[in-house]
Amino acid sequence: MAYIHRTTLTPTKLELLTEWLPKQSWYVGEAGTPELVKAGGFRLDDPEGEVGIEFMVVVDTTAQEPVAYLAPMSYRGAALEGVPGEALIGTSEHGVLGPRWIYDGVHDPVVTAQLRALLRGEAVPQHQSTSDTPDPTVTVHGIGPADGLDVQVNRVLRPAEAVEGSSGRLVAGWTWPDGTDARGVFATVARR
Repeated sequence: MAYIHRTTLTPTKLELLTEWLPKQSWYVGEAGTPELVKAGGFRLDDPEGEVGIEFMVVVDTTAQEPVAYLAPMSYRGAALEGVPGEALIGTSEHGVLGPRWIYDGVHDPVVTAQLRALLRGEAVPQHQSTSDTPDPTVTVHGIGPADGLDVQVNRVLRPAEAVEGSSGRLVAGWTWPDGTDARGVFATVARR
């Protein structure tokens, strides 16, 4: 199980995401700098214990109606080879572990392998900010063996989103800035 350190990260994850998010093709906000707040998420464990894996929900509060985004991230002690340049969210200095390379998890093979393991029922979602604590609010629906499946991460989250035509889905929650809880589909799978 991953150990969550109580320390600093400079720049912070929110600072890095504030710069990175508006550059993504799926970003639906207005031009300019978003105002992001952390709204939820969960972690997965790397079986090798080398890569931090977090599925973070951030809410952009600049629009009239806040928008929730899912940012799957990996935290590495060295640069990841063989990924496109836009996969790097940024680098940060961890108060205990030193330099961290933070990647968009959809481009990191450890993250995608553990997401598939979760969808197969072979990984346990972990609480976002507490070490060695399963998160029972993260649920998988309608999935068995995930071989031959395409996994689609939903970047823009919508509460209680219906998923038609998929063989399964990963559902989790977040909290809107007004304190209202929401649940939605974080990822879907479909047969190839």
